[in-house]
Amino acid sequence: MIRRFGESPEPGRRYTRRVGAYALLPRGSDLLLTSQYDPDPDLQLPGGGIDPGESPVAALHREVYEETGWLIAAPRRIGAFRRFAYMPEYNLWAEKICLIYRARPVRRIGPPTEPDHAALWMPAHSAAQLLGNAGDRHFAARHLARITAR
Repeated sequence: MIRRFGESPEPGRRYTRRVGAYALLPRGSDLLLTSQYDPDPDLQLPGGGIDPGESPVAALHREVYEETGWLIAAPRRIGAFRRFAYMPEYNLWAEKICLIYRARPVRRIGPPTEPDHAALWMPAHSAAQLLGNAGDRHFAARHLARITAR
């Protein structure tokens, strides 16, 4: 059973299952995040949907690059969660299955290629409070607890 964060599904509403891969990208005590400005401002772990025939790790590399402009290395899956949400960019009610990885940000190639996205570095303690959904905040807080326990 995958832990659910956020709102419960609305009775009678149809949800389309969307599986995506998302990354915690630490450098020192900071995390590399993406800020999506349209349709509404939202601070997120970089990542997104897995295309048909694409592996989760290939999707992770592609999505992180599109949303941050960074290349990553050594992704390792650390967990998963699900949430029910409306995705205005697709006009879709979705059951999002979020596969969470930890990876190493290697090199910035350029700005994000995804429109209305900006990459930013943020202290992990701030990210654990400010990320736009409870599942992302949970994994940022777990990361923070891991690095402060060292």
